[in-house]
Amino acid sequence: MTNTAAMTPAAKLSAKLPLPLKRLADLAYNYWWSWANGHVSLFQNINPDEWQRSGHNPVALLESASYERLTQLAEDPLYLKRLQGLATQFDRYMQETDTWASRVAPQLSQEHPVAYFCAEFGIHESLPVYSGGLGILAGDHLKSASDLGVPMIGIGLLYRQGYFHQRLNRNGWQEDYYTDNPFEQMPLELMTNAEGEPITVQLQIRQRMVKIQIWRVQVGRVKLYLLDTDREDNDPIDRWLTGHLYGGNQETRIAQEVVLGIGGVKAVQALGIEPTVYHLNEGHAAFCLLELSRLEVQRTSKSFYDIEASVRDRCVFTTHTPVPAGHDVFSADLMDSYFASFWPELGLSREQFLSLGARRLGDPWEPFGMTVLALRLCRGANGVSELHGQVSRKMWSILYPDRPEDKVPISHITNGVHARTWTAPLLSDLYAQYLGENWSARVVDPQMWARVDQIPNEELWSRHQILKERLVAHTRFKVKASRQGRGEEPDQIHAADHLLDPNILTIGFARRFSPYKRGALLLRNAELALQIFGNSDRPVQIIFAGKAHPADEEGKRIIQRLMEWCRHHAIRDRVAFIEDYDIYTAQKLIQGVDVWLNNPRRPLEASGTSGQKVCFNGGLNCSVLDGWWCEGYQVGPDGKGLNGWAIGEDANTSDQELQDRIDSESLYRLLTEEIVPLYYDQDANGIPHGWIQKMKASIKTNSVAFNTDRMVADYVRQMYAPGAVVNAEPILASALA
Repeated sequence: MTNTAAMTPAAKLSAKLPLPLKRLADLAYNYWWSWANGHVSLFQNINPDEWQRSGHNPVALLESASYERLTQLAEDPLYLKRLQGLATQFDRYMQETDTWASRVAPQLSQEHPVAYFCAEFGIHESLPVYSGGLGILAGDHLKSASDLGVPMIGIGLLYRQGYFHQRLNRNGWQEDYYTDNPFEQMPLELMTNAEGEPITVQLQIRQRMVKIQIWRVQVGRVKLYLLDTDREDNDPIDRWLTGHLYGGNQETRIAQEVVLGIGGVKAVQALGIEPTVYHLNEGHAAFCLLELSRLEVQRTSKSFYDIEASVRDRCVFTTHTPVPAGHDVFSADLMDSYFASFWPELGLSREQFLSLGARRLGDPWEPFGMTVLALRLCRGANGVSELHGQVSRKMWSILYPDRPEDKVPISHITNGVHARTWTAPLLSDLYAQYLGENWSARVVDPQMWARVDQIPNEELWSRHQILKERLVAHTRFKVKASRQGRGEEPDQIHAADHLLDPNILTIGFARRFSPYKRGALLLRNAELALQIFGNSDRPVQIIFAGKAHPADEEGKRIIQRLMEWCRHHAIRDRVAFIEDYDIYTAQKLIQGVDVWLNNPRRPLEASGTSGQKVCFNGGLNCSVLDGWWCEGYQVGPDGKGLNGWAIGEDANTSDQELQDRIDSESLYRLLTEEIVPLYYDQDANGIPHGWIQKMKASIKTNSVAFNTDRMVADYVRQMYAPGAVVNAEPILASALA
């Protein structure tokens, strides 16, 4: 008899499948399928309706599949041929040893990998433990690390209810709700010991001992370990420490960050892994530096100041936030509650310990800053775009009083996106035809991208139009479901079937609705906006999506204002808002829009990556010169944008009203004088050749630079390699000893 208790979840699932289909279980439990051409349809074809209902979860799909349907597929030679082909491709990928990283960074190994800590990971919509850009970037980072063969593990939290779901009521006001994630039906494996018992680690939260169990997610060749406190032997309050992403108050936040940072190091130890580098992606995980220091003090019996350099040598830090208020800080009282028994283990006094996170030394009221802690105890630090690096050096120059601002040791590595995840299969096939079958493995090669010019305009435009039709269909489906959920009148519900037109200029705007992102800037001159979007000769339409943080009332008011605008009789067929933005909707949007609109208040966008995703799909950016677009935007010989458009000026102003006026007027001018005329300058067959030349310029110039293969390679060379980055001298020893 088979001992099912000792079987992995993939093996248990495989045992339920007919013999010819057993490899489906291996594929379902590795998210490699999500970025490999052909895998999505392989699962979708089993039961399209259940695939939709499950949130595109292959494990739940296979668990629910009927015996009759599985038997039918097991006897389908075409399906089995596809399955075998993809299984062979998967095996080849997983077993490859001659990788980029093996040649460039042989000091990294599976026994001594990079440990990448982050509070959220956006791998796929079926693993909803992400909220937005930070998590999506982390997911793309792991995927490219896998593709390049970089030995890496991810460390995060497994949230029982993830980030909130969004619905808009009949007044257009955002309402938040949560649903449980069914871990047992997701591509997760609970880590167990030889006896089949969960591997756990224990840490102190205030005066309570909390047990943490560890789940593994396979992301290609990279293992992502997610920590979970939802255990019956924990107090009810502690079971909810990993309940919600970015939920609760400061007390919840510090407890979660203790679990992530300190619990993460303990989990790595319990799994027998010895990382050579710890990469903190944002400050949420900075408490791991304290645990690493405690372990080193314990191991060597030396003082904290004697071991400080050895901890620094193993740790690097990426900051993502360009405003001081966006960085986590905790009051001294709160730190006392959580760390009163911790600093003696470091051999530090309370004052010395709290000074590790203090911007201004000697100020008893100074809160404990997670970014400050990370900057002080990591050998290397970077921002996520060239402009953000400059902003960060200025922001944190207070920590380096003896250095000029331009010598503050914070570099930059500009963000990118994972090409295979975000490029539509329709375009991926086109690139394979004209750029080469292995185009996605050569995304950093400018000579390859130059061959985009060989793609006939008609072919590129035809595929783009198909993707736009799919976006319109998706938007209609989502809007109709939302109207039904709100109990709107039948005529309004049915009107969603005719919302938008795939043959007209389509703009996309999707992101978190935070005030600095200026989601309603387009409406600053409401009358002019109505003229642009209500024009019958050269029509324009726009699709909005995104959430406001549950505590952000101003962000919710921006959404409400957009919803009111969507209902205006003159444009109600031209404007749509998609609720409950997720990775799947993001893919539909960035693959189908003509123009991607981005108008944050400069310089508050650290990088932004949604516009980068658009480039791989032939969309054009119209953006403020902030974040990555400062580096991506190019001017042509005619003085206009070669590969997109720039809103406003390449300058900052403290007068927000003035900046809003300048930028909105610039946006209206670009739309009326450049964007709309260029789009509708079409030949007799409806092909806008001038527009397509701009599409090709965008693909060529931006895809080569703003991908995570280039980004991860930069991290390997500049941050992970021993001695690659030398930060400031250890300032703590001299300042506090």
